[in-house]
Amino acid sequence: MKNSRIISNKTAFLLTGTLLLAGCAGGSLTTREKSAGVGALGGAAVGGIVGSVVGHPAAGAAIGGGLGLGAGALVGDQIQGQENQNNRQDNEIRNNQSEIDRQRYELEKLRERGEY
Repeated sequence: MKNSRIISNKTAFLLTGTLLLAGCAGGSLTTREKSAGVGALGGAAVGGIVGSVVGHPAAGAAIGGGLGLGAGALVGDQIQGQENQNNRQDNEIRNNQSEIDRQRYELEKLRERGEY
């Protein structure tokens, strides 16, 4: 009985390690994913504390983690949307500045030739 429990614990440990490594192999996290992770951890912590008060810390942590995950993902999605909009506006500003610089250069050339 004890050997099967040790094997079961080793299997669970290896599976957990494999999942952690596989989850980290996909590149950098987006803002939405980071916020969801923070929300899940915070929710699990608060849920565990509340659950321990009522005698069910694991259930509280699971429920709190799920709620925190959802809330964090929603907040992260809003932040990521704002970041995307800011990036689009920055690109538009750079493009407009390039066009202004080009037109100034052309105008200066026309002045040098006396055409303007």
